Amino acid sequence: MNLNDLKRALEKSWDEETCYPELRDDWSPEKPSLGQCAVTALVVQDYFGGELLYCKHHHHYWNRISTGEEVDFTRDQFPEGTEICLDYIRSRNHLLNGKYSKKARTAERYELLKKRVELFFNEQNNEQEE
Repeated sequence: MNLNDLKRALEKSWDEETCYPELRDDWSPEKPSLGQCAVTALVVQDYFGGELLYCKHHHHYWNRISTGEEVDFTRDQFPEGTEICLDYIRSRNHLLNGKYSKKARTAERYELLKKRVELFFNEQNNEQEE
């Protein structure tokens, strides 16, 4: 699997259930990455390791994978020209059990997204075997 495969799986797996709760009313298939950054960053880390990066100004998470490359599959939720800066490196524990994680339902949304991505890959493998 490569980053493009994972990106496709994530894009097929996002919906209002995996969206940050406060943004659900604004989520749409036309803007599928909206509110998906934290859970997406966790799934990317599952597959490629590395660090969880955070911009406090836009409450945005993305990854620096183990190769050193920065990966941000949800960057397009922001208008062109929005400056995303690295303020903190966060731990998985912070995202899943931190101060705001319960309100954001991060663990629940992450588990749902992770399951959907795994299902996507299983279905792809089954199609290739047929």
